[in-house]
Amino acid sequence: MLRPLDTATRERKSLDGLWRFRVDVDGVGRDERWFACPLPAAREMAVPASYNDILTDPRLRSHCGEVWYQRTVRVPRGWAGQRVVLYLESATHHATVWVGDAEVVSHSGGYTPFEADITAHVRAGDEVRVTVCVDNTLTFQTIPPGVVEETPTGRRQRYFHDFFNYAGLHRTVWLASTPIARIDDVTITTDLQGTTGTVDYRVDTVDADGLDVHVVLRDAERLEVGRGGGAAGVVSVPDVHRWAPGDGYLYDLEVQLVDAASALVDSYHQSVGVRTIDVRGTEFLINGEPFYFTGFGMHEDHPTLGKGHNDAFMLQDFELLDWIGANSFRTSHYPYSEDVLDHADRRGIVVIDETAAVGLNMGLGGGIFGGQGYLTYSQETINDETRAAHAQAIRELVARDKNHPCVVLWSIANEPESHGQEAEDYFRPLFEVVREADPTRPAGFVNVGLSPHGKCRVSQFADVLMINRYYGWYTQTGDLDGAEQALEEELRSWASDGKPIIITEYGADTLAGLHAVDPQPWTEEYQVAYLEMYHRVFDRIDAVVGEQVWNFADFATTSGIVRVGGNKKGVFTRERNPKSAAFALRRRWRALA
Repeated sequence: MLRPLDTATRERKSLDGLWRFRVDVDGVGRDERWFACPLPAAREMAVPASYNDILTDPRLRSHCGEVWYQRTVRVPRGWAGQRVVLYLESATHHATVWVGDAEVVSHSGGYTPFEADITAHVRAGDEVRVTVCVDNTLTFQTIPPGVVEETPTGRRQRYFHDFFNYAGLHRTVWLASTPIARIDDVTITTDLQGTTGTVDYRVDTVDADGLDVHVVLRDAERLEVGRGGGAAGVVSVPDVHRWAPGDGYLYDLEVQLVDAASALVDSYHQSVGVRTIDVRGTEFLINGEPFYFTGFGMHEDHPTLGKGHNDAFMLQDFELLDWIGANSFRTSHYPYSEDVLDHADRRGIVVIDETAAVGLNMGLGGGIFGGQGYLTYSQETINDETRAAHAQAIRELVARDKNHPCVVLWSIANEPESHGQEAEDYFRPLFEVVREADPTRPAGFVNVGLSPHGKCRVSQFADVLMINRYYGWYTQTGDLDGAEQALEEELRSWASDGKPIIITEYGADTLAGLHAVDPQPWTEEYQVAYLEMYHRVFDRIDAVVGEQVWNFADFATTSGIVRVGGNKKGVFTRERNPKSAAFALRRRWRALA
C-alpha cells in the first residue's frame, strides 16, 4: 500500500476541512443507518484534529464509543478509467467507512493508515457521500489496551497509558487516483562501499502482466545519477552524498511501469537517504561511525488540536529541536504522522519508531491511575488475541516507515511488564515478527524500572537496551545523591550485557515559574539539578549511547491526583515556552555536538 502522491500518472485530493460530525451518545448510529443519509443532527468538526478539546460539553470530551464524520466530495472528471482510492492516514482507534450506502473498509489501530478501493462505488465527475464511524474504545485485546467499566453514571473507559486518549481523524484523508495497472509497493535498502552508495530496490506491481519496471535515481538537483531495470535490482551511486545526522540529503527514486513501447503506464516517487545502521558491541553506528542520541521522548499533543497533525506546529517543534541541539526523538508511544518522518528525513533528525503498545503493565498502571486488580497476562487480559493485534501493529508500522532513512531503530513496546515467564512467552514471537518485517534495522523495547537488570526476561531479545528510569523522582524523591548512586549501580549492571544503552526516559515534573533557593521537587531548579545528575552518570558509563529526556513538552493526560493539568515533565511548556532546563540542555547538547 503506497501513500497517495501527485505524479505523472497519479493524483490526490485532500479531504481536510470541516466535516459534519455527531457523537453517538446512545450507540444507535449503525442501527439507524446514519451512513445512508445526510448525517442527522450534525455539527461541524475539523479534520485533522482530535474532537475532544474542540467540544465544550465535558461528557463528550471523555466520550467512550463511536462518533460519526461525514462529507461529500466530487470525484474529478479527469479520473475516468482510473482506479479511485479512499486513503485515511489514521483514525483513532477503530474505523468503519462507507461510500454512499456501501461499507468499503474497516480498520483497527489508531496510528497507521488504511485504504479502500472505491472504484466500483463512484463515477468521475459525480459527487459521493463519505461517512466514517470512529470508535475510541480500548479493550485488553487492542493496542494500546484498556477496559470499559460500567459505572452508575454510564460507561467509563479506563486506559493504562499516561497520556490523554484523544480520538478522531487525526491526519489527512485523501481521495486518490491510480492507474489500473500499477505500482503497489516499493522497498528500499541502502549500503555504502567506501565513497560509493548502493540503492537496493524491490517493486511490487498489480495487474502488470506484459509491463516492465524501470527506475531512475536523481540527486537533490534533479540530475540523473543512476538507473535500473526489473522489479528488483541495485543502483550504484559513485561519490554518494550520504544521509547523516544533521545532513538530511535525499535522492529521488522514480519507479516507472512501462509497456513494450516504453510508454509510461504508472510512476511513483520514493525519497532515498543512503546510509547504514549497525550495532557493534556497545556502539550504535550510523555510516560506520559511533552515534550518540540526544533528544526527547515526544508526544503529538497541542492545545485544541489534541493529536491532530498541523504543519505549523510540526515546524515549530523541529525548530526547537534544532535550537536546543537535539539530534533525535522517539515517537512515544505510537507512530507519528508520516509528515513528521518526512520532515525528519529532510532535517537529518534520527528517529526511534515505536508502536502503540503502551500500557501492557498492570502493576505500573495501578501505581499511576489507581489499583485495578488486573493481571497483565492472562486469558482474560493480555492474551494471544492481544499479541495478534500487536503483531499486526508492528507489521503496519514497518510497512509504512521502512523507507525512511531517519528511522534507525524499531521499538515494539513501551514499559511492558517484562519480568515473568508470561512476558517472555508473549514477546519472543513479536521480536520474530519485527525482524521478519525488517531485517535491516535493530529492534528493541523500552524497559521499565519494575523489571530491572537481572529480572527482565525480554531484554535478551533486544539489539539495543532502551531504559526509562526515574531515580530522584518516583524513587529517592528529592534525594539526588542517593538517586545518583542507585542509577549508576543499575546502569553498570545493564552495561555488563555488552549492548548499547539508550536512556529513553528520565525527567522530573516541573511547574514553570516555580523557583526555590534550595532545589525542591517541582521547581525549575530541581529539574536542572536532576538532569545534571543523570548526565554525570551517563558520562561515566561507556555503554550509554544516548539520552532522551522525558519529555519535550508538557502534555495532556487523564485527570487524577498525580497529574495536575497534565504531565509537567516537559522541558518546554505545552505552549512551547522554555523552562530553565531547556537552556541547560542546550549548553550540554551543543557542546556534545
